[in-house]
Amino acid sequence: MASSLAGFVPQIVLAATAVAVLVGDLLLAGRPGRRPSLAVLTALGLTAAALAVRPSAPDASLFSGLIALDGFARFFLWFFLAAALAGTVFGALSDEVHPERYGEYLILLLCLTLGMCLLAAARHLLMIYLSIELVSLPSYVLAGFRRGDRRSSEAALKYVIYGAAASGLMLYGFSLLYGLTGSLDLAGVGRAVSNASQDPASRLVLSLAALFSLAGFGYKVAAVPFHMWCPDVYEGAPTPFVAFLSVAPKAAGFAALLRFLLVGFDLGGLSQPPPFPWPVLLGLLAMATMTLGNLVAVVQDNLKRLLAYSSIAHAGYMLMAVAVGTDAGLRAVLLYLVVYFAMNLGAFLAVMAVREKTGSESIADYRGLGARSPFLAATLAIFLFSLTGIPPLAGFIGKFYLFAAVLAKGGAFFYVVAIVGVLNSAVSLYYYARVVKAMYLDHPETDAAALPLSGSYAALLALLALPTLALGVWWHPVTRAIERSSSLFP
Repeated sequence: MASSLAGFVPQIVLAATAVAVLVGDLLLAGRPGRRPSLAVLTALGLTAAALAVRPSAPDASLFSGLIALDGFARFFLWFFLAAALAGTVFGALSDEVHPERYGEYLILLLCLTLGMCLLAAARHLLMIYLSIELVSLPSYVLAGFRRGDRRSSEAALKYVIYGAAASGLMLYGFSLLYGLTGSLDLAGVGRAVSNASQDPASRLVLSLAALFSLAGFGYKVAAVPFHMWCPDVYEGAPTPFVAFLSVAPKAAGFAALLRFLLVGFDLGGLSQPPPFPWPVLLGLLAMATMTLGNLVAVVQDNLKRLLAYSSIAHAGYMLMAVAVGTDAGLRAVLLYLVVYFAMNLGAFLAVMAVREKTGSESIADYRGLGARSPFLAATLAIFLFSLTGIPPLAGFIGKFYLFAAVLAKGGAFFYVVAIVGVLNSAVSLYYYARVVKAMYLDHPETDAAALPLSGSYAALLALLALPTLALGVWWHPVTRAIERSSSLFP
């Protein structure tokens, strides 16, 4: 137990930070400077948790096999702490999070972050489910955080309903897996799956278990057909939380899915055909997800809703690499998540800045933004073109590695998947370019005033635009770090 606690220090620090913020919020109630004080306290806690991570620690399992301490878990721990720091700063800047309720926002954000850290490291079916619930419950509250706002209440209600349905289906799948394999540990499941694949009846039960289990993971990454909550939640929830939601819980879903497949089903590592056709199913899901996301995004007039469907499409791109089940596919997903972190957070930060000045998220209100706020328009254009995958931006490098992993797998099916991915990237250029066209070529319907950008927004936009530009020309340090961080505890 002592050795497990020694490897669990970052999560303990994160939980202690949530308690400290709760106490600080009560002590500072009604006092000036409450919001910046809580923001600084949260930032210090997140920094302390990041420093507590031991990158050179040997791979091991903690708490009798519930949690893995490996390079994969450490990578996502740093990723989630960085996302939580961004969510903290975004919430402090936004007028959608009332100063009197900022402490509540931070506590929920920290609890959600703790759930994601546990989910990425979970190597036990029960721990996966509990971690998903720890991620989901604070998310439901944050989605409906704007009291009295009809769209926010609708977003929270739909989120709860879809989340409950997905959790029920996943639990049923896990129960079938346990009944078939007699184990809740992913490694034990993997060994039993190899033996069960010889019996036709076991293969049928295994297929049902796999389909039901996939519902929970598909819901977290917003893959078709589990995506229906995504557009309404993105449109109705507070923008700082949506920015966080678009990168961190999605990454947690992919982390859990990768560990579940690579350890529990040994995807790509079996000497014989897998007992369930995961590669084909995930490839079909990838094509359906990216196609629906891109085609529906074309007709959106609300930029947050457009970015929601864009987020669905990007989940499809990453599912392509998950489907191949190789080390190259695993590393490609990790690299793309790093790239997606910068460019998607930057896009939502720009939406926050425009909404603060205009009170609108409609693309029509971005007309003439290039003249009204040149720096804001330029950075938003960088983020949108990077999301498209245009060189020499980071999004191009991320997609290059995804497609390279798919093509390296070979076979007619994966060539079709890659072609569909390229065609979808071409479609995405249309709706991203629509926004850029509105900013630089269209004129506002009325004499719109200039949009002065505060120093905080300008600094953050520059901070996110820098890696979006730099990783497009020099990405080798990131790929080397990912190679060291892609080890999964067996």
